[in-house]
Amino acid sequence: MGRVTVRRPVRALGPDGARRKPDALAAEEPLELRLGGQALAVTMRTPGHDVELAHGFLLSEGVIAAREDVAAARYCDSVDEYGRNTYNVLDVLPADGLAEPDVGVRRNFYTTSSCGVCGKAALDAVRVRSRFDPTASAFSVPSTVLSTLPDALRERQRVFASTGGLHAAALFTADGSLAVVREDVGRHNAVDKVLGWALLQGRVPAHDLGLLLSGRASFELVQKATMAGVPLVSAVSAPSSLAVELAEDSGITLVGFLRGSSMNLYTGERVDDAESAS
Repeated sequence: MGRVTVRRPVRALGPDGARRKPDALAAEEPLELRLGGQALAVTMRTPGHDVELAHGFLLSEGVIAAREDVAAARYCDSVDEYGRNTYNVLDVLPADGLAEPDVGVRRNFYTTSSCGVCGKAALDAVRVRSRFDPTASAFSVPSTVLSTLPDALRERQRVFASTGGLHAAALFTADGSLAVVREDVGRHNAVDKVLGWALLQGRVPAHDLGLLLSGRASFELVQKATMAGVPLVSAVSAPSSLAVELAEDSGITLVGFLRGSSMNLYTGERVDDAESAS
């Protein structure tokens, strides 16, 4: 398995002059996803939790809706110059009867770690219709609980603490417990990993969970939440205009600038006592 961090020597400059020291970097390696032996996509990711990443990606693209839709997931032979397996090619075997993915899912070039939507084959494929309705959820969370989540997330960002170079995503319950936390160089990969976890745990539709983002809330991340039936998305930073529109259309409560006791409620009513937190 590829390493999560890589150590490199650096020349550090400061008021006391220059010195050489080791520095920890977040690992970034390509992962080729195959579906039934056919190349589907390549993403730049932090190695680890690749099976979750694959499941979350296929869920958010509308290819699968349950763990039973996947018969197996296995690494293919992909060797480096020393003949060692890089574990950078993962083949997902679909269950019998699973429909072929839409042409818009198949990507002819790699998905970068900063943008997962730009490789779409057609713009019309961006707004994927979810099989799960977030409005069917009764999920809500007090603002006082929501305000504690960024600090709780930061405490579990172990790789970020050593490198400063990773995004994080988490799924949380109504009482503020973090059910799962994943880190990755790509914010969309981090979300795919937590949604893949939920799928493998039989918790999709995720009507009893909220999604927490360590950075901004983009359109694509809200779309992924929609595809999993997540009723609430909260982000430490700002949402985009299209993310707000999608959240409103999908019945998702969207919270931005979640910092301490302050937050902005852009859509929805799933945050209790929201006015007292403004």
